[in-house]
Amino acid sequence: MQIAPDWNRVLKTVKFEEPDRVPMSEVLIAYDIQSQFLGRTVTPEDLPAQVEFWSQAGYDYIPITVGMMEPGKVTENSHVSKILKKLHEADDPNTGDSGGPEATGQPSDGGQSKDGDKSWNLEVSSFIHDMREFEAFPWDELAKLDYSKLRDLAALLPEGMKAIGVSGKIFTLTWMLMGFNDFAMSLVRNSQLLAAIFEKVAQIQYSAVDTILAMPHVGGIWAVDDLAYNSGPIVSVKHLEKYVFPWYKEIAKRCHKAGKLFFLHSDGKLDALLPSFIEMGLDVIQPIDPTCNEIAKIKKKVDGKLCVVGNVPNDMLQEAQPEDIKSYVRTLLSEVAPGGGFMLGSGNSVPDWAKFENYQALRETALSEGAYR
Repeated sequence: MQIAPDWNRVLKTVKFEEPDRVPMSEVLIAYDIQSQFLGRTVTPEDLPAQVEFWSQAGYDYIPITVGMMEPGKVTENSHVSKILKKLHEADDPNTGDSGGPEATGQPSDGGQSKDGDKSWNLEVSSFIHDMREFEAFPWDELAKLDYSKLRDLAALLPEGMKAIGVSGKIFTLTWMLMGFNDFAMSLVRNSQLLAAIFEKVAQIQYSAVDTILAMPHVGGIWAVDDLAYNSGPIVSVKHLEKYVFPWYKEIAKRCHKAGKLFFLHSDGKLDALLPSFIEMGLDVIQPIDPTCNEIAKIKKKVDGKLCVVGNVPNDMLQEAQPEDIKSYVRTLLSEVAPGGGFMLGSGNSVPDWAKFENYQALRETALSEGAYR
């Protein structure tokens, strides 16, 4: 069982070569899962413990967010939400967070939430509805990204291991700031406001690229930006190609010039987006959502041009038995791994509600049975 991290394992896989074993890949593993693995509490501030987990669990890299939104959670943990909450509390110092209903993930059409003490939250409120609000928005504060954790990793990573700078979300943050109804109508109207928000959000993300890529211990950039429903793209491919993909194409170009990789996370059915992913120069697509994609068929469609990651269903991580997980992993190793171009992971991420024994079944089966030779 080869556990020691080796970034070359990832590089060979992306080139559709077969390294010693199939790499494992996740963009997010909950701290509760990390804590159970190490037998002690792991916190967002405890970088040494996080490195210990990712390296000892069998991964070849550690993902660290350098962006406006955290993958998996767009409320308190995100840079943008901290700024919005601070501004909201400054406007109304009597407003507190009473722990009201959980966010539904659907934005409102106005700037205020029915649950007033959550009106700073991007998941329930929208913030930019006209050019006046666009110009007044705290873009300068939003652009002050924190690179400290990514820099600190340089002294912590074991030999052979890399960091990946996780960024996002150009598409998602734009529609959240506008509210989805206004966003959708603006696509039809070709709104000047829509274009301005897209450009501002993308420029902030893009401004971080050179700083991240200049760090020798960084192996690549991972954009997290959900682009599809289970039925297909959230908006038409032509709109994505107009507003979003040119930025990602340029990030891919910068990554490759620096000898590094470009990853993308998107949920949903991805068939219609695959040609665009290949054209933009994407190296790795994750997680090939198993609720609406067949990963073996997706791998055949991309025909050696795009490495796929996935895709043990998250509902199995929560509800199945370890033997069921082992069987599913064996099928992936048998049907998808041959020829390289595949990294094994969950069907989205490893959340805190996953059964630890099921995560262990995924991990241990990948390590013990994923060897190419």
